[in-house]
Amino acid sequence: MANQKDIINKIIQVTTRLYNRNMLAGVDGNVSYRLSDDEIIITPSLKATAFLKPEDFVTINIKGESDNGKPSSETSMHLAIYQNCPQAKTIVHAHPPLAVAWSVAHPELKELPKKCLTELILCAGTIPIVPMALPGSTQMGDVLKPYLPESRVMILARHGALSWGEDLDEAINGMERIEHAATILYHAKQLGNLSEISDGDYEKLVELRKKLGDKSL
Repeated sequence: MANQKDIINKIIQVTTRLYNRNMLAGVDGNVSYRLSDDEIIITPSLKATAFLKPEDFVTINIKGESDNGKPSSETSMHLAIYQNCPQAKTIVHAHPPLAVAWSVAHPELKELPKKCLTELILCAGTIPIVPMALPGSTQMGDVLKPYLPESRVMILARHGALSWGEDLDEAINGMERIEHAATILYHAKQLGNLSEISDGDYEKLVELRKKLGDKSL
C-alpha cells in the first residue's frame, strides 16, 4: 500500500501548483488517490482546495462511503473513473479558465481542435469536451462513462477539467496540457483563423502517439 502521508503531502503540492497557475479559486476542484482496491483518499467538501492541511483529507471506499469526514461533493465523478479505469491511480479536477471558456463560447464543440497543435496530439491524443452535468450530482459520473477508459484528459463543459493518471505526476501533467493547449488555440484564434496540420503529418503524429503510449505527457 502507498504511504498515505507522502501521498497527501504530494496532493497538497499539486493543489498549490494549480492555485498558483490560476486553475483553482476558493473551494473549486478536488483531488483523489486510490490507495488500494477499496480505499481512496480525497479532498474534503467546502474547504479551500489550495490551503488544505493533512488532517482535512477524507478516506472513502469504492462505494463512496466514509467514516472520517465529508468527501468532495463531486465524489461520483472520481468513483466513475476508478470503477471503469483499472489503471487509474489518481484524479485531478480543476477549473482551468481558457479550457472552460472554449466550452462556453463554442458549445457545439465535441473536443478541442486537435489538428492545429503537434503537442496536443503527441501528449494527449485528443481532449474531449464532456456534456455539462450539474456539480455535485450523480450525473457527473454518468456523463464520463462514454469516454472511459480511453480518455485520460477531459474538459467538463461549463465547469472545469479532469485528468486521471497512473501517478500524480501524470495527472498534473494532463491538467496543465489541457490549459496550455486551450491557451495556444485561444491566442491563435485572436490572431486570425485556426489553421490545421496537413492530413499526412497528422497521421504520422497519430502513429507517434501510439508508440508513446496512453499516458498524458
